Amino acid sequence: MTGSRSKASYAGAIFSTLFRLFTYVFLRVIPIRWCKYLIPAFYLAYAVTIPFTRPLSPQSPSPSPPSTPEDNKQGSNAAKDESNNDFLWELLFSLPTTRVASIITWSINTLLIVFAADFVFTPLIDSAADVTFTRVGAVYPDSVKVIVRYPLIDHNATEHNVRILWRPATAADVEPWTDGPVLRLDPEFDWTNTTKLTKLWPSTEYECARIGVHEQDHATVPNSPIRFRTFPDSRLPTGSHFRFVVSSCLKPNFPYAPFQNGRIKGFDLLADYLFLESAVIDTPGIVEPVSVNDNMTESPIPLERNVGIEANGSVGNVVPATILEPERVASTEFMLFLGDFIYADIPIYHGDSKHAYRRLYRQNYNSPSFRKIYERLPIIHTYDDHEIINNYFGQSNDTPPFANAEDAFRIYNAEGNYDAHVSGQHYYDFRYGDVAFFVTDSRRYRSNPFTGETATRTMLGEAQLSALYEWLGKVNQTATFKFIITSVPFTSLWTHDAQTDSWAGYASEKASLLSALHTVANVYLLSGDRHEFAAIEFNPPNEVGVGAHVVREFSTSPLSMFYVPLVRTLRAASDAIVPRTRLRIVDEESPPEEVVEEVPMERVLKYLPIGNYKWSTIEIDTRNPEHPKLNLEAVIDGKVAYNLPIDATPVKLRSSTALGSMVPDSIKDILDRVGLTPNRWF
Repeated sequence: MTGSRSKASYAGAIFSTLFRLFTYVFLRVIPIRWCKYLIPAFYLAYAVTIPFTRPLSPQSPSPSPPSTPEDNKQGSNAAKDESNNDFLWELLFSLPTTRVASIITWSINTLLIVFAADFVFTPLIDSAADVTFTRVGAVYPDSVKVIVRYPLIDHNATEHNVRILWRPATAADVEPWTDGPVLRLDPEFDWTNTTKLTKLWPSTEYECARIGVHEQDHATVPNSPIRFRTFPDSRLPTGSHFRFVVSSCLKPNFPYAPFQNGRIKGFDLLADYLFLESAVIDTPGIVEPVSVNDNMTESPIPLERNVGIEANGSVGNVVPATILEPERVASTEFMLFLGDFIYADIPIYHGDSKHAYRRLYRQNYNSPSFRKIYERLPIIHTYDDHEIINNYFGQSNDTPPFANAEDAFRIYNAEGNYDAHVSGQHYYDFRYGDVAFFVTDSRRYRSNPFTGETATRTMLGEAQLSALYEWLGKVNQTATFKFIITSVPFTSLWTHDAQTDSWAGYASEKASLLSALHTVANVYLLSGDRHEFAAIEFNPPNEVGVGAHVVREFSTSPLSMFYVPLVRTLRAASDAIVPRTRLRIVDEESPPEEVVEEVPMERVLKYLPIGNYKWSTIEIDTRNPEHPKLNLEAVIDGKVAYNLPIDATPVKLRSSTALGSMVPDSIKDILDRVGLTPNRWF
């Protein structure tokens, strides 16, 4: 380039470039809190320099020999190319070349500041006060929880009532609606309430709808019915075959798209995955099949293929997939959402008030993306720190910020969960057939991770820890698979702030609990929080005893939020090494031989850090009690990225005393029609 520029021109270019860089990071990479201060500061600094900048000033031409027509043509083309390059340089780095380019640069920067303002302030402006929804939460063999929000248009009203109607979905065209319970809705609870439909049959599909109590014509229902299927009776020895979805962490419209603040792309992709089955099952993805079994027989795939992270911390290669079989998979019965359903403090803290927290929940339920899921799939919740404030630990649960944050979580999500054994608590357990779940509260009772001795710190608190141990004793011989849900990772392999915010900061309680888990067959931990996917294996030390079981953890997030590019925060294995005996199959004619090998106490089976949209589906098949199976499928950005089939340990379950196993469905139907309720007998 030729010509001269003022110092203000270069200063403006620097401020403009920094403004664009931080705006891009803020809107598309990570919504870092301090960017909300830097972005307007750099924009204002750039704007201040505009009156003092000037385009290129031509230099005095130097004498040149007479030119020919060909020289003139070449010179004209060269000048044109240089002009185009100057124009592109101006647009990219805001270096002034022409008045037109300067106007375009200003327009681009102004549009970017508008986008940033839209991302930050729209959640503060949009109250979503009129959002209406009906969804299903906890599902039992004979009942279901239904959550309704239905505000009155007249905002001066103090309350109104709605009725829930229900009927079997298989005979929806001929079956009349049955009157269910009446819900009282009032502004004190944000026009939201939860009820339970009872006297239902196990493993049966129903539909329910909301109607005003004064509307007597049940033939016309004012909203689309919500379908659900009751869970099987856990006392029946029939086995289970089903899938469920697990994920955590969502922020509407991130990565940012202009003026689409109601969109949650992760839910859009999940809806396509769940409800457009042909696109999911018949289309190949990126799949790495790995066979794992608890009997420690040698896998036909080398062990190195099981480890998705190299010794230096880099991500291992993902092998191309083979085309999946078009066989129909098990139905998806529910979703476990493991926390950070809202981000109360990103990109700005919305304030410690009931209104501020409730508004964020309403905005998510008002999202057409989320509606695609919660109107078709039961969702079970726990919470993590961002429903309250970043890295929250149970300081004083009766004072800010917990009290108002818990109020909103309870109204919108917790009331729809399974009932806790102790009123007012957010840890609970439930079952699906012969599969048991314990959902922990890993925020409310945790000690300050920065004070005191490690041995005295607690993640769960005494009462919750006792409830977890009691649950383990109950399900040890009554459930084939046992899932423990914790919003933060159980493994200590994650670094940085995870060393204090996850179970790594509570090493003593973790070690004691892990020793107990090694004595129970088929225990799996499900976690989120880290905005990455990892499958972790915990190998039992010798002191646990003979017959100890491997414990595994699947950590999945975010459903729809940022991931950290370039930086890798998960170590491949722990420093602690334990001996492990496994069986190696030499050939088909020889008996398996025992092989003792040294393995890390904790090691990564697979690490997938990249991707804004992640969830895992877990398929359980216990129909053959001698060969129970689990299959994990990790999906990233809408494509299958990892597949882990596991041959689990057979568990001899205690025999059922349920009378229902001896009563034909036809007899049950007759009893039901004459007003008897045999579902209460078994």
